[in-house]
Amino acid sequence: MNIGEASRRSDLAAKTIRYYEDINLISPVRAENGYRDYSERDIQRLQFLQRARSLGFSIDECRSLLSLYDDDERDSASVKSMTLEKICEVDEKIRSLQGLRATLSELADTCHGDGRPECPIIDQLARP
Repeated sequence: MNIGEASRRSDLAAKTIRYYEDINLISPVRAENGYRDYSERDIQRLQFLQRARSLGFSIDECRSLLSLYDDDERDSASVKSMTLEKICEVDEKIRSLQGLRATLSELADTCHGDGRPECPIIDQLARP
């Protein structure tokens, strides 16, 4: 199938699919006319990548996950370990965002938000 159909079925942009090919995450065969010809296996891998990326796995992590996906004798403990590491990263991002939100809320609470030029938010941002 062509890249348009592969894009539709995988829910990935054609540009993303070409990028995944450039970095060797997928390798569709080339037809005699030079066009990419995506197989069902390619579509499965693209769908796998789309889901993994939507869960926050990096390209390198996706490469590792694909390697495990292709290995019929994989150890599921490896997959679980990667997932637990990702959960820790997500938890850290959540804590960081909560801290950021608290700081922004404090700044917003200090500002009168009226027509005067004095602004404690600007003052705080301007501090060294």
